[in-house]
Amino acid sequence: MNQDYIKPDNWCIIEEGFDKENVKSSESIFSIGNGAMGQRANFEETYSGETFQGSYIAGIYYPDKTRVGWWKNGYPEYFAKVLNAPDWIGIKIYINDVEFDLATSKKVSNFRRELNMQEGVYTRSFQAVSSNNVEIDVVVKRFLSLDIDEVGAISYTIKVLNTDAKLIFEPFLDSGITNEDSNWDDKFWNTTKVTASENRAFIEAHTMKTEFETCTFMQAELEYNGEQVSGISVEKTDSFISLKFEQLVKADSTITLTKFGGYTVKRNRPNEELKQAANNSLDKVSALGFDQLLQKQKDAWAAIWEMSDIVIEGDVKAQQGIRFNIFQLNQTYLGTDSRLNIGPKGFTGEKYGGSTYWDTEAYCIPFYMATKDDKVARKLLKYRYNHLEKAIENAKKLGFSNGAALYPMVTINGEECHNEWEITFEEIHRNGAIAFAIHNYFRYTGDYSYIPEMGLEVLIGISRFWHQRVNLSKVKNKFVMLGVTGPNEYENNVNNNWYTNYLAKWCINYTLTQLDKVKSGYPDDYHRIIGKTQLTDRECEKWKKVATKMYLPFSKEHGVFLQQDGFLDKDLVRVNDLPKTERPINQKWSWDRILRSPYIKQADVLQGFYFFEEDFSLEDLEKHFDFYEPFTVHESSLSPCVHSIQAAKLGRMEQAYNFYLRTSRLDLDDYNKEVEEGLHITSMAGTWMSIVEGFGGMRIINDKLSFKPQIPNQWTAYSFKVNFRNRIIKVNVTAKNTTFLLTGNEEVTIRVNGKKVALLPGELTTV
Repeated sequence: MNQDYIKPDNWCIIEEGFDKENVKSSESIFSIGNGAMGQRANFEETYSGETFQGSYIAGIYYPDKTRVGWWKNGYPEYFAKVLNAPDWIGIKIYINDVEFDLATSKKVSNFRRELNMQEGVYTRSFQAVSSNNVEIDVVVKRFLSLDIDEVGAISYTIKVLNTDAKLIFEPFLDSGITNEDSNWDDKFWNTTKVTASENRAFIEAHTMKTEFETCTFMQAELEYNGEQVSGISVEKTDSFISLKFEQLVKADSTITLTKFGGYTVKRNRPNEELKQAANNSLDKVSALGFDQLLQKQKDAWAAIWEMSDIVIEGDVKAQQGIRFNIFQLNQTYLGTDSRLNIGPKGFTGEKYGGSTYWDTEAYCIPFYMATKDDKVARKLLKYRYNHLEKAIENAKKLGFSNGAALYPMVTINGEECHNEWEITFEEIHRNGAIAFAIHNYFRYTGDYSYIPEMGLEVLIGISRFWHQRVNLSKVKNKFVMLGVTGPNEYENNVNNNWYTNYLAKWCINYTLTQLDKVKSGYPDDYHRIIGKTQLTDRECEKWKKVATKMYLPFSKEHGVFLQQDGFLDKDLVRVNDLPKTERPINQKWSWDRILRSPYIKQADVLQGFYFFEEDFSLEDLEKHFDFYEPFTVHESSLSPCVHSIQAAKLGRMEQAYNFYLRTSRLDLDDYNKEVEEGLHITSMAGTWMSIVEGFGGMRIINDKLSFKPQIPNQWTAYSFKVNFRNRIIKVNVTAKNTTFLLTGNEEVTIRVNGKKVALLPGELTTV
C-alpha cells in the first residue's frame, strides 16, 4: 500500500492532521527552493521527534573521503556530499518559560500543511495545547524569494487562546550542524565569525577542504497589537547566535514574528565582503516588507507557470502530480548559472551526494528546452564542456590516453566521486547520454553554434574513449565491450550491453559527421579544434572501423536484441509471477540473487529504443517492449516515464496512463518507500516527457515539430506549451480534436498525425 495522506488538489499539496509517522516524508514533499538555495520543510520551532534537518546552498559541497572495505587502484578518492548548510529558519519559542514542542504537546488539532505551487508559498497551521496547558493557534508562512534569491522569509503568528501568557521568541542561526549522510562524521564547516547588530545577526563560515566562504544571516521583528516589540537580547556561542524577544500576550491576542534570512556566498560575490552583501540584501527586503516580497513571489511564479504549466481536466490526482513535478524542477534549477546543475534530490535531501548524473542530459534537458529559452539548456551543455579536462583526467586515471574523456557518473566539479566500482568503472553509458544531448539540443533549438564552439571537443573526447574501450574479438570478428553496467543496475560486470554498444557506435558516427560539417561550415573553429586535440585522419579511420564492426548481441529465437551476452541463460520468470511478498526486490533480496535474476531496474534496451526510435520500426519497438517490460520491476525513478512514452507510441493508452500516474506521483504516494530521504527531482522531467512526448506524441522529424496526440480515457482534456525555436505553441487535446495556438510573428509548419499543418500567429488551428 502506498502512502495516501496527501489530499488531492489542482494547485496545492495538502496534509491534514498531525501524524508523527509522516513528519520526515512531509519534510521532503513540502520542500522549497529557488535555484540558489533550498530547504526541507522542517518545523521552525523545536521538534524533538524524528526529523531530518536539511538546508542546502547550490553548488556547495564537501569531498567526503571514500569508505570501502578494500581499496583498489582507480577508486574515486571521495564522494562529493551536498552539505547541510547553517540553519537560518530556526525559531525557539517559550510559553511561560517552557519551550514549545509539537512532539511533547498535550494535544495537536487542526494541523495542516499547504504547499501552494501556484504562488511558491509554504503554509503550516495548527492548534495545540502546550505541555504547560496553554492553548495556542499558530499560522506560519514561508517562502524562498525568486526575486532576491539570497533571501527567504518567514511569518510566524501565534494567537493565545485560553489565558494570558509570556511568550519568548528566539530566532537563531546555527552553523554547528551535521550531515545526515556522512562517511566519517567529519566536521564540514568552520565558523570564523558570529556577530549581531540591532535586529540582525550573521555567521561567517567556510567549508572544510573546499573553502566555500558563506555568510548566513537573519533579521527579525516582533509585532504585537500593531507595534514592534523592542528590547532584544543576544545570545551566542562559537557557532550559534539568537535574538531574543519577550512579550506578555493577552488571551485572544495575536503576535507575529517576521524573519528574513539566507546566505551570501563568495563564489557569487567575489569582490564583496559577505556580511555587507548580506546587509544589502536585508535592506532590499526590509524596504519591501513581507507582504510586498510575497506579492513579487506570486508574480514570479505566475510568469513561470505561464510557460511551463500543463493543464489536465477530469483527473485531479494526475493534475496535482504533474504540477508538483514541474514545481520542483523549477525550484531546483532556473538556468541562471552554468556552474550549477540538477542533483537527483535537488534541495530536498542528501542521498546520491546531491551531484550531477546522466539524468540531466537524458531527461532534464528536453524539459528545459521546451519550457524556457534555449539559453538555459545551453548552460547545462556548457557545464559539461567546462568539465572536459576533468573528464580526460578521469579517463587517464583508469589507463586511457590521447585525450580520451570519461565523464563521471556522479560529480559536482567534474571529478568522479561515486564510490561503487560497478558504477564508477563500468556504467560508462553516461558518456553517450552527453553526446546524445548535444544532438538533441541542436535538433530541437536549431542552434548549431554550440557544436563548433564547445560541443565538438566533447564529442572527440568521448569518441576517443569508445575507441580505446572496445577490443576486437577474433572469435566474433567484431569489436566488443567487456565488463560494463548498463542502465539496468541489477546487472553488473556484463559483456556487450546492447545499449552501451549501440551508443558507442552512434557516438562515433555522429562525431565523424559533425567533424565534416564543422570543417566545411566553420573552418576557423575546425582548425582551432584540430590544433588543440591533434586529431588525425588516421585516428578517424580507426574510429570508423570500430563503429562499422561493433558487436550487437541478438537472439534469432526471440527476434530481439539481447540486453547483454548471456541474458537468455537466466531463469526467465516474469515479474507478474513473483510473489508480491518479494517485492520490491531491492529491499527483499540479496544483491547476489538480484544479479543472477532477469529483473530489470529500468529501461535498458528500451532506453536505446527511446533515444534512437527513428532507427527502428514500430514493429521492432512492440517486439522489444513485449519482451523486456514483463521483466522490468521499475525500481528506478527513471523507469516509468520511458515505458509510458513507449506504451503511448504503441497505442496502449491504459498502460501508458498507469505508468504516467506512477512517475507523476512517485513521491506524493511514496511508491518506493523512501521519500523521507528526499524527492526524485531529475525523474520529474520524465513525467513532463510522458505527457508531451508520450500522450502528445511530440517529436522532431525532418527538422519540423511533429505531434501524434492521444488522450487517456480518464481525462477530458489536457494542454501544454512548448517553446520551439523561440516560437510558443500551445497544444490543447480532447477526445474530439486537437487545437494549436501560435504566439510569434512568423508562420510555422508542423506535422500532425503525419500531415502538414500551417500555424499562423494568433489564429487557433483545429485538427
